[in-house]
Amino acid sequence: MSELALQLGIIIFAVRLGGRLVKKVGIPSVLGELLAGVVIGPYALGGLSLPGFPHGIFPLPGPEVGMAVSPVLYAFAMVASIILLFASGLETDLGLFLRYSVAGGVIGIGGVVFSFVFGDLVGVFLLDGATFMDPRCMFLGILSTATSVGITARILSDQKKMDSPEGVTILAAAVFDDVLGIIALAVVLGIVAVITSGQGSLNGLAILGIAGKAFGIWLGFTALGLIFSKQLANFLKVFKHTYDFAIAALGIALLLAGFFEKQGLAMIIGAYITGLSLSKTDIAPTIQERIHGLYEFFVPLFFAVMGMMVNVREIIAPPVLIFGAFYTLTAILAKVIGCGGPALLLGFNVKGALRIGAGMAPRGEVALIIAGIGISSGILDNSLFGVIILMTLITTLVAPPLLSATLKIPGQGTRKAVKGGDSATAVWEFYSDEIADLVVDILLKDLRTEGFYVQMMNIDDGLSQARKDDIALSITEEESTVTIVTNKTDMPFVKTAVYEVILGLNNTIQKLKESADPGALRKDLLEGQGRADQNLLSLIVSESTTLELKGETKDEILTELVDILAVQGKLENRDEVLNDVFQREKTMSTGMQHGIALPHAKSEGVKDIYVAVGIKKDGVDFDSMDGEKARLFILVVSPKKTSGPHVQFLASIGAVLKDENIREQVIHAKSKDSVVALLHKRA
Repeated sequence: MSELALQLGIIIFAVRLGGRLVKKVGIPSVLGELLAGVVIGPYALGGLSLPGFPHGIFPLPGPEVGMAVSPVLYAFAMVASIILLFASGLETDLGLFLRYSVAGGVIGIGGVVFSFVFGDLVGVFLLDGATFMDPRCMFLGILSTATSVGITARILSDQKKMDSPEGVTILAAAVFDDVLGIIALAVVLGIVAVITSGQGSLNGLAILGIAGKAFGIWLGFTALGLIFSKQLANFLKVFKHTYDFAIAALGIALLLAGFFEKQGLAMIIGAYITGLSLSKTDIAPTIQERIHGLYEFFVPLFFAVMGMMVNVREIIAPPVLIFGAFYTLTAILAKVIGCGGPALLLGFNVKGALRIGAGMAPRGEVALIIAGIGISSGILDNSLFGVIILMTLITTLVAPPLLSATLKIPGQGTRKAVKGGDSATAVWEFYSDEIADLVVDILLKDLRTEGFYVQMMNIDDGLSQARKDDIALSITEEESTVTIVTNKTDMPFVKTAVYEVILGLNNTIQKLKESADPGALRKDLLEGQGRADQNLLSLIVSESTTLELKGETKDEILTELVDILAVQGKLENRDEVLNDVFQREKTMSTGMQHGIALPHAKSEGVKDIYVAVGIKKDGVDFDSMDGEKARLFILVVSPKKTSGPHVQFLASIGAVLKDENIREQVIHAKSKDSVVALLHKRA
């Protein structure tokens, strides 16, 4: 257990570091997490002998295990795969799958069929003695069908093409791709089970029987889940608290995952069906939000474990590199031909078909999960696993620039001009991350009540997609800025929806002002007994203190205090900090009572919490509560997006300055050291 705890701790930090490093160069974080696993795995740093770990922190298990990681660590990865597919099911646009467009369905089917056949044939040609029905070849085929649409969605959003005919078709086809890929996996696993067990012959009738059974189990449970989805949601609501029923929903996914595994099908299929069943219920968004913490813990761990199973020496071996290159090229061509070909028959021209094929090319999470199933069951060996990792890495890296290049080709992608080819963009700047978060949350909720399907395409990048019939909205939140891209004819609807959100928020804020007067609350800040924390008060230092402020106005005093910190090199961006201090002061004056002012702000222009102290014995008008001039100024600035004791410091210094004797002694102090000592005295 101690070894497992150490391993999990190392993995947590490795995947966070790996994800952050690759994101800086524009690569999806999932690849950084995968590569982090390769680096710390048993075939690399994890196998090095260390004191107390003669075989390394991540030693290779014995040959009886058949994998490069311990069964317990692999079990964590399998739980992660269940969470990942449960979340994918929750995000699946079931309405789109059932009724959106013929184009999306045909293109999705084309992509799955061509990818499976091409991937299988690669195995037939390159593996000794392999046939089309060889389990290894079928796994190569099923691995080739997966699509990672989150990467594509980010590019479409950046290029303002989310609502274009190609963009909407790619997103629709990706839903078909996911569902059909899961069904195909169920069928392949059924066939593989018969082949590996050696029971029965595999003639055409037998294959149809196996496919019928696998498809029947999938369809039966999916139908039951959808028919009784409301009853299932009502049952979960019995647990009252949102966290309780979200975890209970995940419990159902685990139960169904275990059942499917017992039936010879993959656990992830049961997890996906559970999420799919709940996807159209009113609690689906809440479940997604509540399990996000579990998702962020487990899923990167899964990618790291997959990376740890990669033998770097085998990957760089010429046969594996050649196989990987051929398999990767075939995987890309399969999507371009399989998705782009049908697109040509459905009103798209060559440019549009290329865009759709490129958009469907990146593989990702599901491919790695299926690869994990293959290697754990003994169907895939380390060499083939390395081939699959190469394919996943390369398609994910190559697809974004390929799609970007095709999108930049001048001209429309359809033979006839259609709605969706003429985008419009609306941008709202709210000057506050919190307000932007609130506006987007309420807007997405309102869109759901309007019958839109809302999908988080990329949580880390704040990218959402909302669709209803032929209306498509791309919603991006970047700090305090909200951007919505849609067709020009739908922009009036978008502006009306945002207007209603802002109007509702304005009314709510007005009611808040009426029920709670900030000015009255401010009077209580220096009253009563408060806690003065010595550690926090130690932020007050003599080098950031001045006894002779020169400013004659509030703005001059604030500028002078900020410059004290800037001169000492404590600020990353002096102008940004000063602007944030001014903005906070406009909200409500920080002039308190008894000649004290406590200006403060959170800013991205500072990396740590800092304090500046200034005294002006003559005083300055600071809009104080009691009308007196402020003479003692204590400025606090801290990072905006990093947790820290910002308010706690304000409370601590308030507890010290409540004492009239302390206040007067500080204001008339003869040295900086005396000021610091006095402000520390009451701690």
